[in-house]
Amino acid sequence: MPPKPEAITRKVRGLAPARRDAGVSWRRAGAALRRLRPRGRLGALLALLGPGLIAAAAGNDAGGVTTFTVVGARYGYSLLWALIPIAISLCVVQEMSARLGAVTGKGLSDLIREEFGVRWTAFAMLILLIANFGTTIAEFAGIAAALGLFGVSKWLAVPAMAVLVWLVVVRFSYRVAERVFLSLAAVFVVYLVAAFLSGPDWGAVARATVIPRVEASGDFIVTLITLVGTTITPYMQLFLQSAVVDKGVTTEDYARARADVIVGSVLSIVISAAIVIVAATTLHASGIAVETAADAARALAPIVGPAATVLFGVGLFGASMLAASILPLSTAYAISEAFGFERGVSRELREAPVFFGLYSALIALGAAVVLLPVDPIRVILASQLVNGILLPIELVFILLLINDETVMGRYTNGRGFNLVAWTTAIGLTILTLFLVASALFETLFG
Repeated sequence: MPPKPEAITRKVRGLAPARRDAGVSWRRAGAALRRLRPRGRLGALLALLGPGLIAAAAGNDAGGVTTFTVVGARYGYSLLWALIPIAISLCVVQEMSARLGAVTGKGLSDLIREEFGVRWTAFAMLILLIANFGTTIAEFAGIAAALGLFGVSKWLAVPAMAVLVWLVVVRFSYRVAERVFLSLAAVFVVYLVAAFLSGPDWGAVARATVIPRVEASGDFIVTLITLVGTTITPYMQLFLQSAVVDKGVTTEDYARARADVIVGSVLSIVISAAIVIVAATTLHASGIAVETAADAARALAPIVGPAATVLFGVGLFGASMLAASILPLSTAYAISEAFGFERGVSRELREAPVFFGLYSALIALGAAVVLLPVDPIRVILASQLVNGILLPIELVFILLLINDETVMGRYTNGRGFNLVAWTTAIGLTILTLFLVASALFETLFG
């Protein structure tokens, strides 16, 4: 059983005021992990391994795979440099969310209500609902695209999978389904091998990774925002913090949970870079634009041959189903928690009508939009752009909470963490304002 949130809060608030060096540091976490005996260290890590890895894997969902493939096909290797600052930001943001959960024993929406009041909570939940609804649509678009590769009509695939996602979480074992979908999504590890077998120009890859290329154009800004939005998604933070609380992680065993977060984040970025490299080597070099899922699967064809479509389809299906399960569930939990409604898949429908109503509505509406005559690739990319635009708002709430000593005690942010997190939030805001200004200028002056 996880410790009671009130007990944790009393314990944290009773700590001495933070000293200058009391902020969290990577060195301290690593030292705590190394103090464990080798066997105990591995066993403890495996026991806690999950929230960070699953959150990061869910980030490489339909939106992630599609975005990175499109970026590689359109820009070649030239945007690989952007993955370095994004990787740093991802590690820091994910770590902050996990630490908030471990120290307070509460979810993000609960903390926002307690510290900022109902109005700001309503605003934060509205932003979350918009972002998560868009991403839910993207996941069902991914499911339609994946099964379409096997000749299954979206009119059959989308409603059937929507019902399956609902039943898995509400009636069956979500934990088992989570492992199944995660295993299917793990097929994308094939990109790590494909990145080497595709025969890229490693000199060009190295130069593109360390030498930034920047363009003052609306399309380029949209691409940067979309890259961030597909890698650091708002729902990942909510899911991760709630999962850490659900596992009963406290400050005593937090170093091991933190290792899970870092491993998951780094692995996610490495796979993302591999997808970009494969698409750049095979599609960009041939001048092939990504308009359909079949085009995206074509990136693997030179390496794995006829199995490319099967591998890509299975991986896209697993990633989309995993995120389609997590997204509506984390959203329903967050909103119900924020306003004090009963919540939990273990409850009966009549005991938690708002929770189940939100969960069901997100699935039903997300699936319904995909059945409209829309281009699934455009829907997926648009959802990731929305994520990137709305992410800074969530980051501001997280930063205000994690730097509040009355909430975090001596576990507030160090200077390095604040620098990275505030730079991410401000940078995305500036990019968004530039994008809006460019659109207005083009509209007014042609």
